[in-house]
Amino acid sequence: MGLNGRDVTVVGGGVAGLAAARALALRGARVTVLEQAPAISEVGAGLQVSPNGGRVIEALGLGEAFRAASGESAAVVLRDAAGRRVLRMPLAGRGRFALVHRADLIAVLERGAREAGVTIELGARVEAVTLGERGATVRMADGGELRPALLVGADGLHSRVRPELVGEARPRFTGQVAWRALIPCPEGVAAEAQVFMGPGRHLVAYPLRGGTLLNIVAVEERAEWAEEGWHNAGDPEEMRAAFRAFGGPVREWLGAVERCMLWGLFRHPVAGRWHAPGVAILGDAAHPTLPFLAQGACMALEDAWTLAALLDARPDEAALAAYQAARRPRTRRIVEAATANARNYHLRGARAAVAHAALRAADRLAPGAVLGRFDWLYGHDVTA
Repeated sequence: MGLNGRDVTVVGGGVAGLAAARALALRGARVTVLEQAPAISEVGAGLQVSPNGGRVIEALGLGEAFRAASGESAAVVLRDAAGRRVLRMPLAGRGRFALVHRADLIAVLERGAREAGVTIELGARVEAVTLGERGATVRMADGGELRPALLVGADGLHSRVRPELVGEARPRFTGQVAWRALIPCPEGVAAEAQVFMGPGRHLVAYPLRGGTLLNIVAVEERAEWAEEGWHNAGDPEEMRAAFRAFGGPVREWLGAVERCMLWGLFRHPVAGRWHAPGVAILGDAAHPTLPFLAQGACMALEDAWTLAALLDARPDEAALAAYQAARRPRTRRIVEAATANARNYHLRGARAAVAHAALRAADRLAPGAVLGRFDWLYGHDVTA
């Protein structure tokens, strides 16, 4: 029992892997991160980190560095496709809702992991993972083999570890594709997340890096699918055409897009099994989610803290079972809520008119009530 002196190998150097590495190392584990990329980097994407994720960053001792690297959102503003305000939900008093470039969060976590004594091996590609009664065997692309005392799979959507626990996934295309782009931030854009809702599509925008960049994520329903993954080049003209009916500042923003990425959105089941002897998965390897509740990074942070805390407190088998029991129901609820948000943003015709009228009434009478429905999400503290 306990992590002091334990050897742990983490596969994946993203948010989930680096957060888990620091959480484990702070409890005395000797942690090695295997990252297949030649450098730890992430480009071209913004993240919203709500208070439930921020509490983990604070508990990891990285709060000051994270606050310096991120901005704070004052509100979430829902608008119709013409740009008219439907509902403004102020965030004051609910904790810090951070707006951060993914690369900046990764940099904070990487420094934190290294300062905690974590070894990060770059260019370390895992070819295959085999599970046994006493743990996992990891075969590397260079022909080497590892038999770690504890293997943590934080290797995302295309995890090598997850299929050994639950078999190959069969994700289902949602009928939606998403573009993401960064542009120089125009003057006067408030430090808040804006959501423009139209028939069969929506667009989210918020400033990053002290208001110097504007992050745009635009989602459209379409019959044909785009490849899953975040690094597929899109066509800015196609992006503009898909949202040509949107008004307000959207046309100006999209007119400034010179480069964008496009990916198909797929619905994945939350893994039914998160652990085996000497093995656990977390983050997107366990529960890929659609990006409509901004919880991918936050769930990974919560997973990382919970896994490390339980492994430090109980024997491995009991700790891993407790970890799955603690995390699986919550992540399933979050994944389902994100899926529901996609439908709500894309209403058409009379349904959209009725829904928007109700939200405008809430905007006048009780703007905080709508966000209060998510107190179960944002108010949660896995570090308590």
